[in-house]
Amino acid sequence: MQSPSKEFLLAVMCVLLAMVTIQSGASIAKQLFPVVGPEGTTALRLGFSALILCLVFKPWKHLPSQGNRIPIIVYGLSLGGMNILFYYAIERIPLGIGVALEFTGPLAVALFSSRRKRDLFWVACAIAGILLLLPDMSGQDSLDPLGVALALGAGACWAGYILFGKKTGVQSSGGATVALGMTVAAIVLVPYGGIMQSASFTWEIIPLGIGIAILSSALPYTLEMVALRNMPSQGFSVMMSLEPAIASIAGFILLGELLTLWQWLAILLVITASVGSSFSNAKKQAT
Repeated sequence: MQSPSKEFLLAVMCVLLAMVTIQSGASIAKQLFPVVGPEGTTALRLGFSALILCLVFKPWKHLPSQGNRIPIIVYGLSLGGMNILFYYAIERIPLGIGVALEFTGPLAVALFSSRRKRDLFWVACAIAGILLLLPDMSGQDSLDPLGVALALGAGACWAGYILFGKKTGVQSSGGATVALGMTVAAIVLVPYGGIMQSASFTWEIIPLGIGIAILSSALPYTLEMVALRNMPSQGFSVMMSLEPAIASIAGFILLGELLTLWQWLAILLVITASVGSSFSNAKKQAT
């Protein structure tokens, strides 16, 4: 049996490292909430991420024409909405559960674009996982219903991010597109975070803000681009499906967040739906 190529192994390591860094960044961000709140944390992440990505990719060289600017604006607003709604969500619910619920966005895009009856099984898995995570108001371990709603809202923004990202991606390089979108998000949400948490910002939190920006945006996006150049998109999608589990582990190690057996089962169902839809889409593209 032929051993995997060095390029493929590099891609696998890049994907794993990207998921670890982005969830570690989210865990650190959550620890900043008592200081500057989700609004201030979002402002720090988006502001420094936009600055770093603009310095690296120089998006002003790839500005879309005047008639093609609406998609990049909607893409950036979706990116910003995804960030702040997710931070609002994980302020109220565990990190791993927030990521699993947010995954409903890309799952919906993948499954609704399919016309195969067999994909109804993956829809059923996703729905079952979401139902298991919905708040049981009578239970001792019930989730905050607002946190669940905010995570699902972040998932809807993620769906918009994917759909409009495809439209804008054909106009320029991937890195320049992300930098432009991040800049749009920063223009909207950095002032909002600054106004909401103006009294809480100190020079001491700037290094943490830069660290969150690097871990949550700049480094994982770069690693993902390296991975996509060295592995099939199907393999990339399947590996990214593990992100809710990695988020749960990061939440346990860095935040001490414990999940129940039913919550782990729900996350497993969402991962199963994501993996299944990835394989299904790959087969559809091959035919």
